[in-house]
Amino acid sequence: MDPMNNAPLTILVADGRRERLQEVASTLIGLGHQTLSELELARVGPVTAAERPDVAIVVVGESSEHALAMIGKIVHEAACPVIALLDVEDSNFVKEAAKRGIFAYVTRSEDTRELASSFDIVLRRFAEYHALEGAFGRRALTERAKGILMERHAVDEREAFNMMRTEARRTGRKLTDVAEAILGSHRLLPSEQLRQSPTDRGAKPSDG
Repeated sequence: MDPMNNAPLTILVADGRRERLQEVASTLIGLGHQTLSELELARVGPVTAAERPDVAIVVVGESSEHALAMIGKIVHEAACPVIALLDVEDSNFVKEAAKRGIFAYVTRSEDTRELASSFDIVLRRFAEYHALEGAFGRRALTERAKGILMERHAVDEREAFNMMRTEARRTGRKLTDVAEAILGSHRLLPSEQLRQSPTDRGAKPSDG
C-alpha cells in the first residue's frame, strides 16, 4: 500500500450484527477499499494476522465489552490500527478503547454520505500517519547502515553516507535498498578487530 497515492486499503470490519457489518462494508467499498468481515471474538486475532489488513474497523454494538475485547485482540495479536464505529458518543468507551491502542473513532450517522465522509477523513488521517511512520523507519534504517560503514571503514558520517549514495547511483537502487543490503549482510563480515593481524593487535609474533 502506498497511502500517499490514495491506494485502496484492505479493511477488516469486525463485531456487531451481520447486517451492520454488511452496511459498513458497502460504504467502504463505495470509497474504493477492499473489506473483510469477522463476527467471532476467538477468530478476529488469527484472521487479522493471516490476512494482514491495513486497518480494522470495530462496530460497537450492544456489548461495549465485546468491542473492547475485539480491539485488544486485533492490536495485540496483529498490530493493526483500529477505528471504532460508535452508535452514540461515549467518552467512557473511547477512554477504555484508547488504553487498548485505538487509532480513532467515528460516530454513526444515518446518512450514508455523512458516514462515508467520516470514514474518508479518518482513513486519510491514517494514511498520513502511515506515511510519516514509514519516513521515520527509513531514516532509522539509513542511520544504522551508516553506523556499520563508519565502523567497517573507519570513516566519518558524511563519508559513510556518500558511500551509500554512490552505491545507490551505481546500481540504480534506492538508498533504503542499499541500507537494507548493508544491514542484511554485515553480520556475515568479519569485524575490524578480527581482520587485524596478531601483530596489529599488539600480540607477539610466533617464534616458529
